[in-house]
Amino acid sequence: MKDFPIIDPHFHLWDLENGYYPWLSDGVKPSAFGDYTAINKTYLIDDFLADAKGQNLVKAVHLDVGYDPADPAGETRWLQGIADRHGFPHGIVGYADLRKPDVGRLLDAHMQHANFRGIRQSMNFHKDPAKTYLTEPEVSRTPEWRRGFRELAQRGLSFDLQLYYWQMQEFVELAQEFPDVQIILNHTGMQVDGSDHFEGWRSGMKALSQAPNVACKISGLGMGDWTWTTESIRPYVEEAINAFGADRCMFASNFPVDKLFSTYDAIWNAFKAITASFSSDERHKLFYENAERFYRL
Repeated sequence: MKDFPIIDPHFHLWDLENGYYPWLSDGVKPSAFGDYTAINKTYLIDDFLADAKGQNLVKAVHLDVGYDPADPAGETRWLQGIADRHGFPHGIVGYADLRKPDVGRLLDAHMQHANFRGIRQSMNFHKDPAKTYLTEPEVSRTPEWRRGFRELAQRGLSFDLQLYYWQMQEFVELAQEFPDVQIILNHTGMQVDGSDHFEGWRSGMKALSQAPNVACKISGLGMGDWTWTTESIRPYVEEAINAFGADRCMFASNFPVDKLFSTYDAIWNAFKAITASFSSDERHKLFYENAERFYRL
């Protein structure tokens, strides 16, 4: 189904021979998406483009991938070099710990690179140690973190938000406090705890969507449903679009993480099948236009 053009606003690269990524370089650990041994190997731009060759991929955005915490801007520097040579990635979302007192200096280092667009600091907190990304809940409510978020606002940078559905009210409040910051929800709210959590997830999505400066990336659904089918993910896709609207949603691959559960074509062809009855204008927004607009590509 290599037809209309798409932008993939969420993919990853890593070079284990020349870079340090603790979650990969230090061995496979328990995770929210299970055993990732199969992807614990170098994955470069040629690998990504080979996986994507069945789709009409014209642009893509790279998301931080747990690079060396001693040098977060090093990932952006490396990616900009790739972009300068290959064209991809067109946008780069880096990492910063917004609690750090000198976070402004790190943001400025990221901003030295033309394709840099914003920050992701994964905020997932879970009682299961394998699924938590933080050591304590409600980090975003601390004065230190809010001060760092204000540094994003002052620089016109976006924030990629990764969390679980029970944290969504916390970030409704953040979005309301910073209405000029574009917040982009990652992985459809990352519902990884099974179908009995669907109603809680749906309620959280409706609440978060009330903040007009929050957009939703529909992606990562394989992380919560390792044997997914088009029909099993359909309710999540449809409810996300119902909550945020076609003007504030975009489809993404989460490759190569979702390569654990999918092919690149399977993901995009499922999205195409689910939206088959949508208007051409709505599909253009979901597959292309919204990603271009929110990431300023």
